[in-house]
This record gives sequence, C-alpha cells and structure tokens, in this order.
Amino acid sequence: MSIQFVHETRPQRVRFGSGGAATALSAEFTLLGITRAMVITTASATAAADRITAGLPVVLRYRDVAMHVPVEVAERARSAAAAHDVDALVSIGGGSATGLAKAVALTTGLPVVAVPTTYAGSEATDVWGLTEGARKTTGTDPRVLPRAIVYDAELTTSLPVAMSVASGVNALAHCVDSMWAPRTDPIDQALAVEGMRALRTGLPMVVADPAGLTGREHTLYAAYLAAVAFASAGAGLHHKICHVLGGMFGLPHAPTHAVVLPHVLAFNGPAAPEAARRVADAVGGPLPALLDSLEAPKALRDFGFAESDIPSAVEAVLPAVPPGNPRPVTAEDVTALLHAAWQGR
Repeated sequence: MSIQFVHETRPQRVRFGSGGAATALSAEFTLLGITRAMVITTASATAAADRITAGLPVVLRYRDVAMHVPVEVAERARSAAAAHDVDALVSIGGGSATGLAKAVALTTGLPVVAVPTTYAGSEATDVWGLTEGARKTTGTDPRVLPRAIVYDAELTTSLPVAMSVASGVNALAHCVDSMWAPRTDPIDQALAVEGMRALRTGLPMVVADPAGLTGREHTLYAAYLAAVAFASAGAGLHHKICHVLGGMFGLPHAPTHAVVLPHVLAFNGPAAPEAARRVADAVGGPLPALLDSLEAPKALRDFGFAESDIPSAVEAVLPAVPPGNPRPVTAEDVTALLHAAWQGR
C-alpha cells in the first residue's frame, strides 16, 4: 500500500531553554525590529512578565484578559493597541493571554511573540477563538500564528500541580485528536505519538517534583509537539465538544478537556483500533490509568456543568461533528458521552 498525503508546515521560530526567556525575548525584539510592544499577560504571570521584559521597548502592559476571549474583551484590546500605536504583541501567560493576542493580530496583522507559562499549546497554532454570548467561534488564519515562541520551563514552575495536570492533559487531548482529525497525516500522527510519550514521562515528574525542571521541560516540549500536530490535523470530535462546553457554559478550558478526553477515546477507539493501539503504547497502557495516577479532573459537574445542561449541549455539538470521524455520531451517542463525563465515570 502506497503512502500519499499533503502536509503543510507552518513558519515559526522556536526558542527553548530553561532560564533563558529574557535573553530569548530580547533576541526576538532585535530580529523582528520591535520598538513599541504591547505585552498581554494574566495577573498570575505579571511578575514574570515584568522581569523578562525589563529594559525592552514596551509601551503598553495590558492585563484585561478573560477566558475564551469574549468579543468585547477583544475589542477593548484592539482599541488599546491602536491608541498606543504598537508594532508588536507579546503574550506572556496561558491560553487566554495567547488567545487575546491572536484576537488583536486577527484584525491588525501585528506580529505576535508568545511566551507560554502553561501547556495550552495555542502559541503553536494558527487557530483563533472568540466567544459572543454563549457561542464560541473558532477559525484559522495565518495572521494569528505567532512569529516566534519563547519556551522557558522555569516560567511554568509556579503553575500549581492540579492546574499543571489539567493543562498537560489538554496537550494530551491535542495528541489524541490528531490521530483521527479531518486533515491528519503520518507526520501529524508521529508528532502526536512523540508528544504523548513525552507527556507520559513529564507529567508524573511534575506531580512528584513540582519545582523540578526536568518534568516541566518534557511537558513543555510535549505541549509544542501536540499543538503542531493539532494545527495541521485540525479539530476532531473531542475539541468540538469542548469548544461547545466552554463557549456555552463558561467551563474552564483545561479541566474540561481533561474530563472529556477519555470518553471520546472510548467512543472513537473501537472504530480506529490502530490509532487507539498507538495511543495506549505511547501512554504506557489504558489512558484512564494514566489519568487516575495523575489525579486528573474527572467530572464536568465539578466545574459547574449541570445534568440539565446536557440536552442543549447535545443540540450544539451535533452540527459541529467533524467530517471523517471514525464512527457516526448520533444525539444518543453525545447524550451518553456527556452524561458519563458529567457523572465522572
């Protein structure tokens, strides 16, 4: 059987090294000719942001960041960027900070330099997301892909263990979805498998030694691989479900992915046995066993999702089911999956 596929690699520079964020960021300012930067950061990353950008030409430090990037938050950030005549965006923080920088880049074309402090992976994709009312809309656009990423595992050591696990399992979800997403190819799958292996190594080390850098480095490396695979392969059933849950019900991004992931794998796995086998091999056995050992989040009801919300979620998920899912998806299927995820069984 011949191998045939079309794979597109996205242009991006990656600087990876613990303790090197300030030096790497300064190098990017020089290389990109940045003279009036807008630094977008979350409250938890403010101290780190101030430290690694000290001495750089920053004209605006912006902290009006919200989960799932509400449209009104994006509009305020765009207005602030225009008022200060900025020539580049620097996001320092988790997926919410990166997402807001992308929302500004989407309409302005300004270059983004991303400095992640979690394992969200948004920094390595050209995917943007905006929430209006109770609906989250996502899309892809080359303007939102950060020109460069600065990875420094030291910046993730302040992330609490529980959040580190949830964020790491979100990266794991990028890998699993990439095994059968609409545009997946052998390169995406190879990146995803290596990402899962690195997560299997890194996450238990983060749990055992939260201040240690080795586990954090493995997990951050895995998050990048996972996101690159996901950006190429596209969003599979798992991500479509989680986008609905996040947009409609305001559920926290990473924990929602951590809860839903094993249920989607259990649903799709029997119809894609080779992909399921590669997932099991990469994570060292059944996925739920790894998640249990990490004490990953288990139930949607723990994050504010009510059992009575299931019917409306099902109605929103069905039109979003991606083409080419390993098996057909019915309303009964989604109802059963969400009920199990709500219950945590």
